[in-house]
Amino acid sequence: MSEVAGEVTEKEPLPGDLAIWFFIMAELLVFGVFFIVYVFVRSNNLELFNTYQLELHREAGVINTIALITSSYFVAMGVHAIKNNNIKQTGTMLLLALAMGFVFLLVKIWEYSHIFGAGIHLSTNTFYTFYISLTFFHFMHVLMGMVILGALYYYLKQGAYSAENHQGIETGASYWHMVDLVWIVLFPLVYIIR
Repeated sequence: MSEVAGEVTEKEPLPGDLAIWFFIMAELLVFGVFFIVYVFVRSNNLELFNTYQLELHREAGVINTIALITSSYFVAMGVHAIKNNNIKQTGTMLLLALAMGFVFLLVKIWEYSHIFGAGIHLSTNTFYTFYISLTFFHFMHVLMGMVILGALYYYLKQGAYSAENHQGIETGASYWHMVDLVWIVLFPLVYIIR
């Protein structure tokens, strides 16, 4: 509780389970270290990074950014719907978020097939070591998030969630938003900033 202008107000608790927030903070720390190392190495290899960055498909990165932001919107709408006990809309929103996750995965797989098809791999150069490592690490987080969203949908259909019992939906949504946030930093850092 806090006091604002003589009124006592309730503080909103963190959405979802507290354990997910420890996990999210740990994951953000790992990605943060990756990003700091990337920036440091890039600053010492500007020409190399700028040259090979131009080989990336920025349009694919933009499509993936739109897909993940849209998916986060759908997940947020799903949380809103479950709080209003609208089970059907919650399910629809989770499925739409999953569809956007599939769009992300398909575009990323297309990007990887282009890169690997051109004979590029982790040891091609420092830029590609970072690009492949960072994006694949994030790719795996998207996969895990999709498994979580799929499980939420399954349990929703089993009657596990309602307006009174929606902590699981909030927990999964919190993880999914973290995955999207990481991409919002990763995309400009790797694809755009020169």
